[in-house]
Amino acid sequence: MHFPGKFSEQILADQLDRISVSFLVDDLTVRRGGVAGNIAYALGVLGQNPVLIGAVGADFAEYKQVLDDLGVDTSGVHTHDDVHTARFVCTTDDDMRQIASFYTGAMAKSKEIELAPIAERVGGFDLVLIGASDPDAMLRHTDECREKGYTFLADPSQQLARMEGPEVRRLIEGATYLVTNDYEFELLLKKTGWTAEEIGAKVGTRITTFGEKGALIVEADGTETRIDVVPPTELVDPTGVGDAWRAGFLTALGAGLSLERSAQLGALIATYVLESDGPQEWTWDRDAALTRLRDAFGGAAADEIRAVLPG
Repeated sequence: MHFPGKFSEQILADQLDRISVSFLVDDLTVRRGGVAGNIAYALGVLGQNPVLIGAVGADFAEYKQVLDDLGVDTSGVHTHDDVHTARFVCTTDDDMRQIASFYTGAMAKSKEIELAPIAERVGGFDLVLIGASDPDAMLRHTDECREKGYTFLADPSQQLARMEGPEVRRLIEGATYLVTNDYEFELLLKKTGWTAEEIGAKVGTRITTFGEKGALIVEADGTETRIDVVPPTELVDPTGVGDAWRAGFLTALGAGLSLERSAQLGALIATYVLESDGPQEWTWDRDAALTRLRDAFGGAAADEIRAVLPG
């Protein structure tokens, strides 16, 4: 939904303990989404064949067909007929700030999923991205990755707010990659009680996104690389921008490109979503993508990334 105003002008900071507000919205759209769904969708558009793992309700059939048509392997998705698929209900204001609610639904049953049988069926995992899901499922899958030796990317995202320090530490320790935005990283520091340097010793590469200010990559040896954004032509909806960034990053990374080039492709896909009304409504044009990469990051970057882009 869209609120034609600014939340900051409607909320009284000195009365937050009594907050009770209602926003008259001027638009309502229903879109496919979800962290794993958005990432899998974008990977499919980019010519990849990701394995989607999660729990859904009986209402998933149409969504499943869309993903299947893109080459996403949905055999790891468990269907439960007694609940709805998870729902994210969000209102965005004119400043691109959001107030949202999340209904867990079938997602609560994702903790029942074991990764090993799926890995055996698909011939192993190159990388497991453990994104925001049922907290118990996130912990189970992280523990299993460590036990089985699966390379994994920790992406706790929205669930940081509801998890305690010991749980957060379990989620990230041993990750090859840790991805958060700047607010989430500060929350992670507070929850774990670790310093940035201590976190650096627990994970391989730390990536922090800063919205319109780009991203920072910190490698295990302390090397830092800053990545700019791809300038948007318009700001339409920020929902799913982070998921898109991850898909672009993983596409290039899986093809053997450097962390910098991978983050640059991530920045492009994130901008496509920011310019679209919904996380899966963006369209792909290879020539246009190369032009935008060249304009944002230079000819050398565009030439290197060209090799991983679908026609």
